[in-house]
Amino acid sequence: MSPQIRKTVVTIEETLQEMGRAVEPAAVKLAVTAVVANPFAGRYEEDLSPLYTLGAEVADLLTQRALATLGASASDITAYGKGAIVGTEGELEHAAALIHPKFGAPVRSAIGGGKAIIPSTKKLGGPGATITVPLVNRDDIWVFDDMDAMDVSLADAPRANEVVITLAFGLGGRPLKRIKAA
Repeated sequence: MSPQIRKTVVTIEETLQEMGRAVEPAAVKLAVTAVVANPFAGRYEEDLSPLYTLGAEVADLLTQRALATLGASASDITAYGKGAIVGTEGELEHAAALIHPKFGAPVRSAIGGGKAIIPSTKKLGGPGATITVPLVNRDDIWVFDDMDAMDVSLADAPRANEVVITLAFGLGGRPLKRIKAA
């Protein structure tokens, strides 16, 4: 089962100033999103394993698109996260099957690391729904500088029979980071 992708969207957030201070280097967050047909929309299916492979294929596509867009080395990526919005003819379990069992392997392979869990969120929603994708350090979830999030919303997705799948990367942590372990 190959992913039927209606469209992809790339969002880059680059913070150059914060609180009247220059952010050097700029704090960068990037989200790459795919709008994918949900093959199980409108029906209950006991075996969701075909979505595992579909999720891995989408993860590979999103990672490659992110790396090409950034024009940076994979080692420059310090944080990552993922999220999915399932259209109203689907169920949360569809999102879980897409972004959990096999999604992380192609991401970690492409960026040359990633010891930490890739944090995630999932929800049901319709066109224009927003999802907040959590970001944590790719190798150590307790690196405070990389604890962040990125909001993603598409005006026309997900339609009832679609899933919006987002992979987000951070480069360099939050702007003006200065939190220390207590």
